[in-house]
Amino acid sequence: MSPTPAATFQALDLDTFTQRLSSAEPTPGGGTGAAVTGALGAALVRMLCMLSLGRPKYAAHEALLSEIAAQCEEHRKAFLALADEDARSYDAVSVAMKLPRATPEEAARREVAVEAALKGACEAPLRVMEVALDVISQAKMAVERGNKNAASDGAAGASLCRAALTVAAYNVKINLVGVKDVTWCKDMRTRLDEMLYMGTAVAQEIDSLVNDLWAPRPQKPGTPA
Repeated sequence: MSPTPAATFQALDLDTFTQRLSSAEPTPGGGTGAAVTGALGAALVRMLCMLSLGRPKYAAHEALLSEIAAQCEEHRKAFLALADEDARSYDAVSVAMKLPRATPEEAARREVAVEAALKGACEAPLRVMEVALDVISQAKMAVERGNKNAASDGAAGASLCRAALTVAAYNVKINLVGVKDVTWCKDMRTRLDEMLYMGTAVAQEIDSLVNDLWAPRPQKPGTPA
């Protein structure tokens, strides 16, 4: 059963949601999972900021970290809204697929409806990718300037958003298989490639930052091993 406006995935506890995710029902699926993963990522980047605010050592970056925290909270909410939107868009595809096609006229109407529904089903995961990309960029700034003892939380948030980016791309690509508008598909694949490249590049920079933080420091001469 798909969520209704009165009972969205946001209203489910974690155990119930993951049970639904593992069921034979078509929704929630990978796109919803990507959105929820992104929400976790945004929450962790915000956590890094919150563990930095109010601390004298990071006072020079207080304004920036406060802004990142606020944006990550908005992104967390956006991801959760997209979790529901993704499921609704897949339901629209299912409805279109079930339209009658016994006559040429019915078949033509069904073809138009399916094409529109498949394009619509690309929108939520594409938006998940856009939001995930923004959170990854914010995570880099937070890791660079925030509490070094909480850098792992920011890096973890970026990694979760990188996963959300990848999984959301899968869901766009599988919908593109059924879309007949060649030009539209080409443009969409270009957008996917650009976002995946940028997200991966920034995520790798964050990996380098935190690995440098955690690298063993050379011992001073005469220091016991």
